[in-house]
Amino acid sequence: MAGSSGEQGKGRRVQPKWSPPAGTEPCKLRLYNSLTRNKDVFIPQDGKKVTWYCCGPTVYDASHMGHARSYISFDILRRVLKDYFQYDVFYCMNITDIDDKIIRRARQNHLFAQYRERKPPATQLLEDIRAALKPFSVKLSETTDPGKRQMLERIQHTVEVATGPLDQAVLAGLSEEEINSRAETLLEEAKDLLSDWLDSTCGSEVADNSIFSQLPKFWEGEFHRDMEALNVLPPDALTRVSEYVPEIVDFVQKIVDNGYGYASNGSVYFDTMKFASSEKHSYGKLVPEAVGDQTALQEGEGDLSVSADRLSEKRSPNDFALWKASKPGEPSWPCPWGKGRPGWHIECSAMAGTLLGASMDIHGGGFDLRFPHHDNELAQSEAYFENDCWVRYFLHTGHLTIAGCKMSKSLKNFITIKDALKKHSARQLRLAFLMHSWKDTLDYSSNTMESALQYEKFMNEFFLNVKDVLRAPVDITGQFEKWEDEETELNKNFYDKKRAVHEALCDNVDTRTVMEEMRALVSQCNLYMAARKAARRRPNRALLESVAVYLTHMLKIFGAIEEESSLGFPVGGSKTSLNLESTLMPYLQVLSEFREGVRKIAREKKVPEVLQLSDALRDDILPELGVRFEDHEGLPTVVKLVDRETLLREREEKKKVGKVGMTVLDSVENKTPLGLLHSLLLRIYIYAFILKYASAGLRCDLVVESLQHVRSPGQSPGPKPNKSLSL
Repeated sequence: MAGSSGEQGKGRRVQPKWSPPAGTEPCKLRLYNSLTRNKDVFIPQDGKKVTWYCCGPTVYDASHMGHARSYISFDILRRVLKDYFQYDVFYCMNITDIDDKIIRRARQNHLFAQYRERKPPATQLLEDIRAALKPFSVKLSETTDPGKRQMLERIQHTVEVATGPLDQAVLAGLSEEEINSRAETLLEEAKDLLSDWLDSTCGSEVADNSIFSQLPKFWEGEFHRDMEALNVLPPDALTRVSEYVPEIVDFVQKIVDNGYGYASNGSVYFDTMKFASSEKHSYGKLVPEAVGDQTALQEGEGDLSVSADRLSEKRSPNDFALWKASKPGEPSWPCPWGKGRPGWHIECSAMAGTLLGASMDIHGGGFDLRFPHHDNELAQSEAYFENDCWVRYFLHTGHLTIAGCKMSKSLKNFITIKDALKKHSARQLRLAFLMHSWKDTLDYSSNTMESALQYEKFMNEFFLNVKDVLRAPVDITGQFEKWEDEETELNKNFYDKKRAVHEALCDNVDTRTVMEEMRALVSQCNLYMAARKAARRRPNRALLESVAVYLTHMLKIFGAIEEESSLGFPVGGSKTSLNLESTLMPYLQVLSEFREGVRKIAREKKVPEVLQLSDALRDDILPELGVRFEDHEGLPTVVKLVDRETLLREREEKKKVGKVGMTVLDSVENKTPLGLLHSLLLRIYIYAFILKYASAGLRCDLVVESLQHVRSPGQSPGPKPNKSLSL
């Protein structure tokens, strides 16, 4: 009892009160919303499910880099939402296969093909060319847009140049074979001119609806192939206008029934004034300052729909077509108002409304679609659903310029996706896009692509170096090494960079900042590995592997690594069933060790011929096979698999640098004591210069450019070298 009371007096020991850490406020994803022109916190309407509609292409010609700008950018955003933020994204995209541009192009192609098959005599062809040039000259004189005018002038000049030889052949009575050859050349050069003239004179006679479906079907197939080549994920649902005509008719009818549309001469128009005056609706949400812009409105209506009779059918110039009465030479479908075809804006509203309902989370498209297309989509959809929230977040990708200029066929800077992929890989194009904000203008130029190439090379060298570290044999316990201050510091930097990457992605998916943070992380790792190498100590395998796996994961999320790869960029290209690295590396490692043994014996026995053969294997033979051996004094040879073209380019650049370095030395050499001293110092400088920047992966032509500015004492200074190339 006494013990008991003693214990009671002292009191029982109890666990102290525990309080949870205060923590930090989690970073929230914000997206730039064109509806507010602000970065708004992203809140889906239904938990983690996200409904997303993206305006797809009008398929009447080859896809170009402007298309790539939108669809790669949206692919990156979609992947980040899905694979990084773990949203359940339902992504829907349309194909516009009924449109004024498609109708006109299909008729032109059909009529020109018929004309060519008739093989008109040379005299008839010349007469038709002269007839076609008359209205063309009028059109040229009335064109004020500089780009369009330049294009028309180029067409006119090309035709006139090609007409002369045929005229001369007919007048000189040359052989039929020669006349036919020149006529064929003229036909080819005058295709655009004749197609336009034939359409204006005979277009109304085209009555076969299948003619209008063949063209978009072909170009849709080409578009999908281009997207696959760019590693753009296919949509979860694809809608074609031609397959949704009944739904479009019903959509238009309900807008009329709700009092916001009216029929006029077989067409149906949206009543913008009636809609804008309604208390529960607002017209021009995205670009209110553009409402009334007749040029933009008429472009939205289409070339075939802005004739005087069509414009007179409207109650207000701001009204736009929901349904167009078909003229002769246009495809048509039956409806309550007579045979016709859908207007441009109504297509997306009906298809998106059918699949996504009365309100979607995200609607995406190019910046130039804001007005009138998307503003009219919003108006007619909210007129149909009688709500004010058809789209919650509107995302618009920035423009694409070519070398600082607007993309234009007339300026000869119109680049198709297929042509772009002949010069650069899909990964390099995607890296270029990742290094810019998705909502800002992107300039597609040699400088832009050079930055992407250097980024790819920089990251790839890091991955190759980490792989080399991981290949070094250790027992199972040797995989876990004591951490020194250097490892602790690098790990802290690693977590700081991961946090910075997360914050950048939350900030409107700022991939530009993300790429810079990833580059900085690699630079820190490179310094760590270099310090370890200088001290003849192994870097920490586990830490470097964690960093490399994280970077690989991020690049996969961005779609920059499409193949199966546990670490870094895969070797062997996309869609290969063979893992070249795991297959070849054991053999290359054996070859490397054998070569090191041979070199050691050759140095001991003083057999320079063997050393020369060893160097030839490294410098001449293996690069042809896509293999790089890197020799380091006192350390094992580093073995890397690199694509053959890169290695051959590196070899040529090294030769170029060597030649220029010797040229510089020759130019500054003189026999005075000061000159000899300067020459000696200059040799040391040049070799250090080459070693530093070649090892850093810098373009050798930039090194060469800087070397060419070196001057000996007494020489006048040349232009300033690149500031980034200084020791």
